[in-house]
Amino acid sequence: MSAMKSVEQDIELLARAIMMEAREEAEQLHAEAREKAEEIRRRAQQEAEAERKAILDLAREEADRLRSQSSATSQLKARSMQLEQREKLLNEVFEEVRKKLGSVKDRPDYREIAMMLAHEALTELKASEAEVKADEVTQRVLNLDDLSRELDGKFIVGEKLEEGTGVVVNAAGGKLHYDNTLETRLSRLQGSLRSSVYKVLMGEDV
Repeated sequence: MSAMKSVEQDIELLARAIMMEAREEAEQLHAEAREKAEEIRRRAQQEAEAERKAILDLAREEADRLRSQSSATSQLKARSMQLEQREKLLNEVFEEVRKKLGSVKDRPDYREIAMMLAHEALTELKASEAEVKADEVTQRVLNLDDLSRELDGKFIVGEKLEEGTGVVVNAAGGKLHYDNTLETRLSRLQGSLRSSVYKVLMGEDV
């Protein structure tokens, strides 16, 4: 396992990944659209921070539960903790977080998160027409008319997702597919979040 990244690097990781698309888009825009490009970058950074906070909040809740058990506490604090024990504990936390991702839909800012999930998926596919499938709650808060105007496309609501929280976008008659559910995003982010989650487990600030 590589050395832990600094907290600052870890916090910026997701923001950089999402903002990469915004930077590439900005380079293609005409001069009169620079202001819009700046807004895209600013919003991407804010949304990335919000999503990261939601995941870490869930991890922190699970960490509190684990620390309440004396056996877990002594295991966590032991200097001689073996790597496999730490990995087992981290895997347990991520599995619990995965089970609780649905609760993100209860957050007051979930509409912004849902719009970000759809915006990112549509931008990633670069499609002018697409079908957006979402779970029931996400369908209710998504405004595809706004996204259609903003991205100059035609986006329609697809069938309801039976599993997962967020959106799955299909385009080009199903040939293009982008899964941007929170569960899939957690899988993509798990490697970069392990350092921060471990710090949370050890009672350190993140």
